[in-house]
Amino acid sequence: MTEIGKFLNKKSVNKAEISRRTGISTSRLSELSLNESTRFTVEELYLIALAIDIKPGTVLEEVCKNLKLNIQ
Repeated sequence: MTEIGKFLNKKSVNKAEISRRTGISTSRLSELSLNESTRFTVEELYLIALAIDIKPGTVLEEVCKNLKLNIQ
């Protein structure tokens, strides 16, 4: 499961409702939630955040929490 998938599960959101509110298909939401190689667009992240009434920055921080800079 991807970080966005874990986040959505933790928030107990209904993917069908997110799909209806955002226009993002349920199959795309499932792909974003389950496939580690799938990348979401900033537009998708923003719409998902709006649909679940959470600040987009909060969602971004949670989804990208494992990213680190390469410091040399």
